[in-house]
Amino acid sequence: MLYKLYETQRSLMEPFTDLAQSAAKIYSNPLSLLGKHPMAQRISAGYDLLHRLGKDYEKPEFGLRTVDVNGVEVAVHERVEIKKPFCELRRFKRFTDDVETLTQLKGQPAVLIVAPLSGHYATLLRDTVKTMLKDHKVYITDWTNARLVPTSEGDFHLDDYVNYVQEFIRHVQGRYGNCHVMSVCQPTVPVLAAVSLMASRGETTPLSMVMMGGPIDARKSPTAVNNLAMNKSLEWFQNNVIFRVPTRFPGAGRKVYPGFLQHSGFVAMNPSNHARSHYDYFQDLVKGDGASADAHRKFYDEYNAVLDMDANYYLETIATVFQEFNLVKGTWNVKGVDGQVERVRPQDIKTTAMLSVEGELDDISGAGQTRAVHEICSGADKAKQQHIEVEGAGHYGIFAGRRWREVVYPQVKAFIHTYQATAAKPAAVVQADVPSPQAEPQTVAFVLPEPATQADIHVEVITTGVETPPVPVAVEQAVKAPPVKAKAVTASTQGSALVSATKPVRKTTAPKPSTQRKG
Repeated sequence: MLYKLYETQRSLMEPFTDLAQSAAKIYSNPLSLLGKHPMAQRISAGYDLLHRLGKDYEKPEFGLRTVDVNGVEVAVHERVEIKKPFCELRRFKRFTDDVETLTQLKGQPAVLIVAPLSGHYATLLRDTVKTMLKDHKVYITDWTNARLVPTSEGDFHLDDYVNYVQEFIRHVQGRYGNCHVMSVCQPTVPVLAAVSLMASRGETTPLSMVMMGGPIDARKSPTAVNNLAMNKSLEWFQNNVIFRVPTRFPGAGRKVYPGFLQHSGFVAMNPSNHARSHYDYFQDLVKGDGASADAHRKFYDEYNAVLDMDANYYLETIATVFQEFNLVKGTWNVKGVDGQVERVRPQDIKTTAMLSVEGELDDISGAGQTRAVHEICSGADKAKQQHIEVEGAGHYGIFAGRRWREVVYPQVKAFIHTYQATAAKPAAVVQADVPSPQAEPQTVAFVLPEPATQADIHVEVITTGVETPPVPVAVEQAVKAPPVKAKAVTASTQGSALVSATKPVRKTTAPKPSTQRKG
């Protein structure tokens, strides 16, 4: 009922907010009669503020058209790679005709940024994405407003979130062979669960995880946000913040935690700061300080744009993360897309490097909450773990703004590139004897690690000895090795075959007739 009342009020106010916008423009126009009024600038500022307080804020766009890469302006094309009912995997593809820059871009690591599903749109991470694009291939999860998802698509649960993340990781890995994952705030928990499940199954896990300002262990240094979630019962949330979407939206009838209630909660955390900010905006308009006024608009266009969350996901997050602490207690079970229930075991993560980032003044995720990832991932290599505490930074300062760009990002970049370089090992080379020339093609058989793929294998023959017509050499896969197609291979009569692979070769065999000569 509350949702319907809110939408009714907003619909009634919409004509007045539009009128306020028109009045602001009329009074600010020096060519209009009203613009010549002695108080015109002040009246215009008042109407403009009234318009912004009452208007409806739609989802902003990322708006990233170009990015500077070492002084070269590179075009950015935003596209959707995977479209799910409640989320889109969005990629920012970079294009340039500068050959040197293009070569550099191709060798950069791929990073999946998992944006929070906690009220704001993924565009809140615009500054994060723009900065990362300088040195990385960037993907991001773009969550859908639940009120726009028809009920025919079913409900969205916390388990679905974890499954989405796993699918997205596999997609990026399938394209590049490996990837890195960065989670900001809320998704640190489901991302850790997703990687843990992949590790438990023996799947390839990301080379590194960067976890920023998230409630891995919400028991540590609880904030006002944590206390609300901990001190109210689950029934209280069900009865007080969950409502059905009104009929005017595609998701009519879906139970959600409405965005307007979330926005009220955001403002209630620091009401005096927001009141002062709006007053300063009014003063900037009166003084004609366009730059400051534009900065205010840019911030609040993003801050005031909120989305609805599916009730199932929201309530399960409250219970799992803030009330039962299932992740840190080792009691979290996740239902996969195949219907199988699996236990989340962070201790099974062995090879993924981990970087945790916290802000000294973070009032959403308190000190130690994100750093707890290093404690519960007990099986990971301690030498590949790092923690950063950003002095003077609040929650948003660790992923947006000057501190993010100048303090946090250089360390994040260095961390990711370190483990990207570690993964790029030189090819293993083994030598196999090739028989002397015969009428039939010869065979060189070798055994490769089971995870190897066609892309991992390269075979070539370096010829030595007397120059004679080449003899074909066929590469035959060994038992249990995956199908491998070799490039065109030839060998001269007295030669040696070199088999190179990006993964270690365990064994090499070749037929040894009596006429064979070792090269």
